[in-house]
Amino acid sequence: MDTRAAPAIRNAMTIDVEDYFQVSAFAPHIAREAWPSLECRVEANIDRILGILDAGQAKATFFTLGWIAERYPAMVRRIVAGGHELASHGYGHLRASDQDRAQFMQDISSSKAILEDIGGQAVLGYRAPSFSIGPGNLWALDALHEAGYRYSSSIYPIQHDHYGMPDAPRFAFYPNGKDGLLEVPITTVRLMQRNLPAGGGGYFRLLPYALSRRMMRRVNREDGQAAIFYFHPWEIDPQQPRPEGLGLKTRFRHYVNLGRMDQRIQALTRDFAWDRMDRIFLGQP
Repeated sequence: MDTRAAPAIRNAMTIDVEDYFQVSAFAPHIAREAWPSLECRVEANIDRILGILDAGQAKATFFTLGWIAERYPAMVRRIVAGGHELASHGYGHLRASDQDRAQFMQDISSSKAILEDIGGQAVLGYRAPSFSIGPGNLWALDALHEAGYRYSSSIYPIQHDHYGMPDAPRFAFYPNGKDGLLEVPITTVRLMQRNLPAGGGGYFRLLPYALSRRMMRRVNREDGQAAIFYFHPWEIDPQQPRPEGLGLKTRFRHYVNLGRMDQRIQALTRDFAWDRMDRIFLGQP
């Protein structure tokens, strides 16, 4: 009888590399034209994240805006030098659902080229800002494949007021057959006929850490699947500037428990095994 323990499932740690002023909820309050004049905090936050991942012996995928990469090329190279995967988050954090096909192709192609030129490695993955691929623009998945991407992590199978496709598969799937693009949704757990978010973001900051850990362990043990976790550099930065005029819901969603996030990410690196999306789902070396 073989009594050896089964190897731990490798989960996918992902970071959406954008600055605090670029989040979609701030768009009505911060003009895109003002971005170059605002204090950028992303580089210092990314360096902190790289330190946490290195200490926890964890590898990750960094879905990076082309706008950020152009301004912080040395930061992008540090990500690559750390053994992490560089992937695309589009160029300027425009929702895929707010673009037509031609605009979207320009966005995903330019960001891919910028990242590959700076990082010196092929960019295989893409995540739409605000998970903005859904029932109304599934053509975007074909466009991504045409542009040379091999996988996307852009569909969140939950019900949400800003995004979500609750009827989508919960785990990695090929929307158009195995010769096409692989879609890797953010992790959910199934409870009472609903998908509940279990893969990071504001939910991770709001819920007790023990509950989030329990949900991800359930996905590993009961579903036998890798968990897909995501967060943003600004989520470990409680000292970030606070724009005026934000509504109560927006303020709560953006700022709740920022001060606890650093320690929670460290806890994740102790409690789970983490790796890059391309290694887990594409078998990349």
